[in-house]
Amino acid sequence: MKARHTQSEIFEIRLQGHLDTSWANWFEGMAITLTEDGDTVLTGPVADQAALHGLLKKVRDLGMPLLSVCHIESGQANGSKDEA
Repeated sequence: MKARHTQSEIFEIRLQGHLDTSWANWFEGMAITLTEDGDTVLTGPVADQAALHGLLKKVRDLGMPLLSVCHIESGQANGSKDEA
C-alpha cells in the first residue's frame, strides 16, 4: 500500500447548479467558482481522506448533484487532473 503525502492536497469538486459564495465558510474556506455552464466548482486544500469525505457529506446534505471530484497534483496550475 503506497503512503500518501501528510500535507494538504488540492481537490476540485464540481457540482451541478450555482452555489452562493456565502457558503465558503461551510466548505472550510474552499474557493467557490461559478461556471458559465451553470456549475459550481469548489477548489482548495483537503487535509486527508477523512476531510474529503466530510466535504462530500456536506455536498450530499445540500442536495446538489455531484458531477466530479478531482485531485490536482502538486505543482499543477491548470494541467491535467486525477479523478478521485
